[in-house]
Formats: sequence, C-alpha cells, structure tokens
Amino acid sequence: MSELLLLSRRHLSPNSRNLSALISILQRSSYCSLTVPIKHDDPWGEGKGKWLSLPPFSPPIDPSLVAKEIAGQVPTERGEPLTALKWVRRCFPQLPMALVQKLFRLRQVRKQSIIPKGTITENKSGEKQIRRVSAKSAISLGDVILLPVNIEIFTNRTCDFFCSEDEINFIRSLELYKDPSIIVINKPPGMSVQGGVGVKYSLDALAATSLKYSYSEPPRLVHRLDRDSSGVLVLGRTRSSTSILHSIFRERTSGALSHDLKFKNRPLQRKYWALVIGTPKNSSGLISAPLAKIVLDNGKYERIKIVDNANFTSSNHALTEYKVIRSIHGYTWLELSPLTGRKHQLRVHCAEVLGTPIVGDYKYGWQSHKNWQPTTCSKLSTKRGSISNQKLPFGLELEGGSIGEAQPWLHLHCRQMVLPNISVALQHLQSESSNYNLSKCEKIDLVAPLPLHMQMSWDILGYVP
Repeated sequence: MSELLLLSRRHLSPNSRNLSALISILQRSSYCSLTVPIKHDDPWGEGKGKWLSLPPFSPPIDPSLVAKEIAGQVPTERGEPLTALKWVRRCFPQLPMALVQKLFRLRQVRKQSIIPKGTITENKSGEKQIRRVSAKSAISLGDVILLPVNIEIFTNRTCDFFCSEDEINFIRSLELYKDPSIIVINKPPGMSVQGGVGVKYSLDALAATSLKYSYSEPPRLVHRLDRDSSGVLVLGRTRSSTSILHSIFRERTSGALSHDLKFKNRPLQRKYWALVIGTPKNSSGLISAPLAKIVLDNGKYERIKIVDNANFTSSNHALTEYKVIRSIHGYTWLELSPLTGRKHQLRVHCAEVLGTPIVGDYKYGWQSHKNWQPTTCSKLSTKRGSISNQKLPFGLELEGGSIGEAQPWLHLHCRQMVLPNISVALQHLQSESSNYNLSKCEKIDLVAPLPLHMQMSWDILGYVP
C-alpha cells in the first residue's frame, strides 16, 4: 500500500499541473460508488480497512461491434472475454494506464466473487470470496473488482466548475439538439474544448456544470474541435452512448482507409465551411496526403506537415473531399468533408495541397497574411453597430474577426454533421428483440449557423462590387 501512495504522489503530486484536471475528470467519469469493508481477519486485508468497489460486472455492449454493425459490416466474432484490467479501465477511463498497470503489478487489486453452488471449498456455496486478481484474469457475471481505498482521493474531491445563472443560460443557448443519449452544441470560436495549461475555461468543464440536467453523470466529449474553429460539437450523455460514438468516429477513419470511397453508407458525415485565400485549380476533388507531427525548437513548438509515407514511419494517411461553394474577390468559400480524423487535417490540406490557406490561419498560412489588407464595406456598418454593446461570458469576443479586420479570426466552421440516432440504436440493443438491423438506424442531420465573424465576411463579399 505504501508503494501505491508513492506512485500516486509521483503521478499526481499537488504540484502537478494536471492534478486538478485529472481529479475533475475522474470525479465526473468514474463508476465507483461505495467502499466495501474488508474483515481484519481477511488474509489479504492485512488490517488495512476498506476497499473501493466497482459495480458488479455485467457483459457490456461492445461499442466497436455496434459501430461496425451501424456501418453495415457483419462482425465475424463477438470479441474476447473482458479482463480485470479492461474493466478497471472502463470504470476509470481517464486514470493513467501506467498507474492502473502498477496497481496490478503490486497485487493491489482484488476480485469479489460468489461461490457457485456445488463447489467444494472452505467457504459455503453462495458466499462471497475475495482473492487477488491479475490484469489478464477474465471476470464473470456478478464479479466485483476492489481497488485500494487510496484511489478514493480521485473521487472525493469536488472540482465542478461554478457557473452563474447567466453563464449556464449562455452554454444552454448553444444547444442545437438534445435527446436521451447525446447533446449537440454550436461551439463558439475562441473557446477550448478541453482544459490544459493556460486554459481558464473549457467546454468539457462547463458542460459538466451546465448541461448535466437531471442526469447522474455529466456529458462527455465525443470528438474535438480546434480552439479557434467553431460549429457542431457532440457530447455523449451516458457512458454507453459516448463509447459507441467514439467507436463510430474511429470506424469512420479506418473505414475510409480500407473501403471503397464511393461507398455511400457512411455512418458519420461531416461538412465544414472554410473561407480560403485564393482559388483551387479544380472546383472539387479528393485530397489524399499523409500527415505527421514535426517537433521544432527543442520540443517547444510543433506543427503538422505533409510527408512521404515511405520515409516517415509515424505518418498517418488523411483524406479530405472538397467542393467550391463560390469564389469572389480573391477568396473562395469551400465545403470540406474530412473522411479521416487527423489533427489539423483540413488546415494543412487547404494550405499545402490546394495552395489556398484558410483565412485567419496564422500557423499554416502565415505567408499569405504577411501583407494582409482588410476588405471593408460601409453598408455593413449599421449592422455591426447594433451588436457592439453585447458582451459574452468566459472572455469570448463577439465583435471583430471578419475579413474587414486587420487581424481576422480563423474561418473554419463545422457546419453540418449527419450521424446515427444512438438513442434509438440503444433502445433496440437493450430490448429483448435482437433482430433489428442497426445499419438501417435513422440518421440525425445537425446544422450549425455560421459564427458572427464568418457571417460578416460572407456579407462583406456579397456587398463588395
């Protein structure tokens, strides 16, 4: 137990920058609900007192299999039995993997099982027995995994972000769609999706306070958007819906790389709008280029680059469909459909493949912004003045950022997303009938209005003669 304390201090010391964020995540996402006292005469309890228990194991819905079935694929197998390690990871999804593995190596994890009737043991059948369990041990229906009570420090601290009534109302005003399984919001530009060093406000923390409603658990991120981009952002309201959607997003990437691109039964479709500088040579097409992260300046700076797969082993292939919406006055509005989900994929593909960097992208299109000249329109001054007195919470800015400004904001917006109705799929999965074809599950079509700075740029280009 002393080794566990040392380990927890090493991974999560009070001086760690990630301590508050990690504890907050565990507080919101762990399954743990109670502690189980171990008798002092227990040969492994060693008089240490209590253990923290996970819920009794029941065979969960396999999200990867559900995602494959929704995509129209027929699973060849139902998967391997769940191990003790996987169950702990499922109950504590954000607990560092190294810490979980260390718990098993130190033999600090127990399994509480009910002795089957007719089994010859020192204890009576039907009684509970507690034994040490290894990471690879399979668990059976009704088994309860016990962890050292020290782990309770991660769940006892309340780190919910406090929001005023006005702030809660603002977050809720971003909602585009809500059902029993998901909440969809129109993410504003300038707000980080996840917390981190230097991040004061993040949507995951704000959603935990503002979008929990009557649920016992907060909504969780399903995917991410860059801080400066905007648009459709999906959050899962339950662990099951979040896990299935995670698998659908992963299946989208693997499916795009291994299947016929003309295959129309895509369970997930996303369409971004971007305003770029210049005009692509072709009005539409498919961008296929591998991406890799390049670390510069002794690790202080990183960027994504297009690389040669043959010479760069850590690259990831990326696919993007694009279509010109309209070109005017040296700018082009593009519709971008990412078939894979790589970091900064759309920004790099626009800048390096099409040669048309996104307006406001100073990371990948800085050269095109060196001699930037604002495009103004006097006819829009009245409209702009009508909103200048409004103020947004969380340090968000309402005014500025269009092509009429000296320093425009990033013009990249997730405008549309089509995804399966997970709430309906879960209802069928949890019902007695198992004949429902998940590939026929109805779709939800989500559309997010443009943010103000992009709408202003659209209007400016419409008015400029």
